[in-house]
Amino acid sequence: MGNRMTRNASYTNLTDVTQRQAQRRLKVQTREYGNTGRQLSIVAFAGIVVKGVSAGDSSRYVSWAVDHGINYFDVAPGYGNAQNMLGPALEPYRNDVFLACKTGQREAASARVELEESLKLLHTDHFDLYQLHSMATQNDLEVATGPGGALEAFVKARDEGLVRHLGFSAHSAEVALELMNRFDFDSVLFPVNFTTWFESGFGPQIMGEAERHGVARLALKGAAHHALEDRNERVREKCWYAPILDRELMKLALRWTLSQPITAAIPPGDPELWQMAVEVANDFTPITVAEEEQLREIARGKKPLFELAHA
Repeated sequence: MGNRMTRNASYTNLTDVTQRQAQRRLKVQTREYGNTGRQLSIVAFAGIVVKGVSAGDSSRYVSWAVDHGINYFDVAPGYGNAQNMLGPALEPYRNDVFLACKTGQREAASARVELEESLKLLHTDHFDLYQLHSMATQNDLEVATGPGGALEAFVKARDEGLVRHLGFSAHSAEVALELMNRFDFDSVLFPVNFTTWFESGFGPQIMGEAERHGVARLALKGAAHHALEDRNERVREKCWYAPILDRELMKLALRWTLSQPITAAIPPGDPELWQMAVEVANDFTPITVAEEEQLREIARGKKPLFELAHA
């Protein structure tokens, strides 16, 4: 347990650590978001981190992230009260960060209502990226992209300057591929997880199609180990999957994800694991062939987080 921090330590020591190590800490690397010229930190602030925490803790987590060079923040209405907590904490840094939000609404009218509410809660006049959240079914696809669908609200909001870039997150490879063929999205957010990639083949097809369309790639679940047989039996409250708890394995898994042609990865929403992910990403180096084979063996026989529909 030498490298493991306790939950209490992760809350109480952030400010002290920042003060002691400000001069010698490595900053997280950045990569370009598509062809926009905008540089994003290769790991993001997962908005769900501040779900259910105090205003003081929210502010400490955000300032710790910014101090580490994190400039990509991702949140959604579906993350409990995360928007309420993130808005005030992020406000002092808003002009210096890339703020991404999502909507789970599929129709234009309800998507517009949710967008306006999110802008209000997050104390901002625009989102740098606005995304269709968790596109998973054919119905999601048809409603969101059809007449009166959420995509119409997205385009209008972009024309009005309320959002700058449009994207989606996907839990279905088939839906992701079709979305990129129906609309010129700026980015796709999807699972790039070693177990899911090796054991189910979910991920490479989205990566390839996005590259062909010039769509920026953002990664989910890089620090997940495998799916749980019963999501109700959670190892950590904010992780519906089995997360990686070992620092060295997390470093290996995140290095694998970040070695793919992506812009950035969103770490787990558990505060302790999110902090660990940021720390292990500070000295990122590309994965080696031997290390990839090691991960392939670790994944063997484990339940992937997502499956292909035709598998």
